[in-house]
Amino acid sequence: MPTVGIFPASGALASSTYNHLVNRIPKDNIILVSRYPEKLPDDVLDRRRAAYEDTPEELEAAFANIDVLFLVSYPSHVHEFRTEVQLPAISAAHKAGVKHIFYSSLAFALPENTTTKAEVMGAHLDSEEHLRSLSSMDPSFTWTSVREGLYHESYPIYTSFFDIRNPVEEILIPHDGSPPGISWANRDELGEATAILIAQYVKDPSTYTHKNEVVKLTGPTEWSLADTVKTLSAAIGKPVRIRQISVDEYVALPQVLSYFGFEERARTWATAWDAIRAGEAAYVSNTLEELLGRKPEPFDVTIQKLVGL
Repeated sequence: MPTVGIFPASGALASSTYNHLVNRIPKDNIILVSRYPEKLPDDVLDRRRAAYEDTPEELEAAFANIDVLFLVSYPSHVHEFRTEVQLPAISAAHKAGVKHIFYSSLAFALPENTTTKAEVMGAHLDSEEHLRSLSSMDPSFTWTSVREGLYHESYPIYTSFFDIRNPVEEILIPHDGSPPGISWANRDELGEATAILIAQYVKDPSTYTHKNEVVKLTGPTEWSLADTVKTLSAAIGKPVRIRQISVDEYVALPQVLSYFGFEERARTWATAWDAIRAGEAAYVSNTLEELLGRKPEPFDVTIQKLVGL
């Protein structure tokens, strides 16, 4: 049976995928690669140390004897920087002998666009193109890009960091809340579905149906940002509304500056609303439901659970 590596293995999506994967393939076939391997679960039999910032040679060594790699994208929305660290990692995996890469892309530019208005999606498109290029040069190498739906749990970054524990009455964003919106998806269900895709490949690589494809994992319903905020309002039992502001006003908000560090980085993030406005995140696919074998959890149900925590 092929060995499966997850890199980086310590984030929420990677952890969810691992937790669901161990129920589908033998644990001793799974290799976790992390900047801090000592922080990985104690029951992991093969833990290795590596980080995106390592040299190609160090990454190649970390990926040795891995047949299938789940490559989780680098946690930055900055296009150029993210591309600069991700493409060498993909190349290192290929050079190490990885036969198939599952890449965690993002659910902008849906369903299969190769251009985007969102800075956060740029490096994903670059990485998908790099995977295509490698498989074109080497037919024995294949890939699957999983455009993971925008997480239910990530709503704060699209709502000026709205806090359900300390709510405000107005959410100030450079968008009026009108459709098109977002097909929100539950993060753990995305991890489960990704694990199912990986297990399908491991079971029989020769019959795996998503080789050299983009797989769209979205929630079952498109939610406008206005409906998203109505859901937050209903969950906390207090009135909340959107007030549209300019990008200049947005990047100067204290909570935005606190998160991004400086205005220019916040300004590049604000392109996400241009992409939402263009309908890039509104597409609804039934693939998540098909993989799970059940209806995905709706956005409002997840929010109600978060409020109840």
